[in-house]
Amino acid sequence: MALSSPGLSSFCALSLTCLLVSAFSSQAHAQILTGGNSSVGLWPSLEANNEASPVEDPGPLFSAPYGHNHFFGDWWGAQPWLLDHGIHILADVHEELAGNFKGGRKQGVTNAGQVGVELDVDWGKLTNTKFMDGFWTHMMVVNGHGRNLSTDYIGDSIGGVQQIYGARGNVVAHLVYLYGEKSFLNNHLDISAGWIPVGSFFAASPLYCMYMNVAVCGNPAPNKYTEGNRDWPSGNLGAVARVMPTNDTYIMAGLFAVSPHAFNGGISGWAWAQDGLGKFSTPVEIGWMPSFGKDQLVGHYKAGYSYDNSKYKDLYEDVNGNPWVLTGQPARYRAGRASAWVHADQMLVRNGEGPTNGLIAMAGYMWTDGKTTAMSHHIWTGMLETGKPWGRPLDSIGVMYQWLNMSRTVALQQEASIFGGQPFQSNQWGQVWGVQSHENIYEFFYNAHVANGLTLQPDFQYINRPGGTTTFHDAAVMALQFNVVM
Repeated sequence: MALSSPGLSSFCALSLTCLLVSAFSSQAHAQILTGGNSSVGLWPSLEANNEASPVEDPGPLFSAPYGHNHFFGDWWGAQPWLLDHGIHILADVHEELAGNFKGGRKQGVTNAGQVGVELDVDWGKLTNTKFMDGFWTHMMVVNGHGRNLSTDYIGDSIGGVQQIYGARGNVVAHLVYLYGEKSFLNNHLDISAGWIPVGSFFAASPLYCMYMNVAVCGNPAPNKYTEGNRDWPSGNLGAVARVMPTNDTYIMAGLFAVSPHAFNGGISGWAWAQDGLGKFSTPVEIGWMPSFGKDQLVGHYKAGYSYDNSKYKDLYEDVNGNPWVLTGQPARYRAGRASAWVHADQMLVRNGEGPTNGLIAMAGYMWTDGKTTAMSHHIWTGMLETGKPWGRPLDSIGVMYQWLNMSRTVALQQEASIFGGQPFQSNQWGQVWGVQSHENIYEFFYNAHVANGLTLQPDFQYINRPGGTTTFHDAAVMALQFNVVM
């Protein structure tokens, strides 16, 4: 099937876009939708018609092995035509059934899920004009449903065992992102601007969403729970510039408007002109993506820093330096909030082609200013392996350990609440059940490829010190994750 002119192609593409946006109520993680060998998703400009051996755009630095096949194949011939015209569409259904069978507040089972659609348009290919080469637009809309096992049954708002629950709003279509991207100088320079989840660009890895626990998925805590660095599915108005001096290094910086509201863009994500905008967060990240030896053992190493110039309430001190939960005086405001991170993953043994087809070790650390943020430190380490050694090359298996440490400042606030007979104050992580110190999370999963675009993932998690306290016994959770790319 062919259209006779770029103008007619553009009209058909735009009409299809409108139909999709109105018809779909949407999905899970952008990382899940950008898997396999496809370049769809963050920074897919490697497909731009650049010349002179362009630098390969790292996308979200590399793709998780979820596969790029569709459950319904090539949509009866529609997908190849769309791709030929620069239109990339991914629709997805994602469900997570989880049960707390030991410990926590009480035993129970919940399901949480999403339906979603991602639309990426290569305008150079769509319009067939040189002027538009390297220009893309990206859009993701989601709809969430279900209940949160961690808050409803475990008494834990720190390390949620279901990765896709929360922040979608009680709306049919929640906007995750909508932004334009343009590559220059053969992909050595890439600029994105619009409604962007900060955490999907900075301190991010699609490998982390192989795991169900939301504390690490996509962009690890604590940064993604702060107003200036929201992660998927929340966005901030802003821009990101990435420079790649060499094929395996990059420098990336962003400037984002900080929303002082609980929901950026309102509960729907579409209210961009919220009141109170005027402060900015400025994340910066450097990265190295080497390949070692004859087997091309891929690694990803990054370090970053972010500063938000807003003013935030001190979690403990009032204007006189005393605990405001006791004195009733206004809390002291702190000027600025900083955070920093270091991430690393390295393939140790290769099992086949691709950046994730092998045994991979990973570790990371993130810090956020504990004067105004309830969590100050997060350390994680894990291992991933694909199933080729046991004859299942499209399967994967993984283990991970996480240590999440709450700030000393929030602990002082909670101790003061006990002393004064006051209720505990909620914080960025929700309801508090006691004096918070730290939480340990152990996770094991097996992701099974069942059919094209369809995976099932049994998952076990053990939560030590739920909610960062000893109020409830350790919780043991069994879960089953279902994901199908339409």
